Amino acid sequence: MVVESFSTVIPVPDLAEGVAFWARLLGVGPTFVDGDRWAQFDVGGRRLALAGSDRFAYVPSVMVKVDDVEAAREQLMAAGADVSEIADGAHERRFTAVAPGGWTIAVYASPG
Repeated sequence: MVVESFSTVIPVPDLAEGVAFWARLLGVGPTFVDGDRWAQFDVGGRRLALAGSDRFAYVPSVMVKVDDVEAAREQLMAAGADVSEIADGAHERRFTAVAPGGWTIAVYASPG
């Protein structure tokens, strides 16, 4: 077996709301939407999938590396996420954001 790619799948209670949030965060529209069932975003050679009414998991989690943690925090707040303060870790600067639907995003950037 050869694994060609993988996707992070995030269950969302309202697919349209989820698509709008992630399109704003990622700066691109979805590459595929199947009604209220499923949506996919392809960015930077990676795929993020949103599970609406078509779910096989109910526990989402995502970790996102960014180049500017302050700008990311501002963008997530503007998109409606509940964000923590930025903290300095051993190898990164980071914060968490709770997005619509209640799932958590850990956002980090290299220090400096």
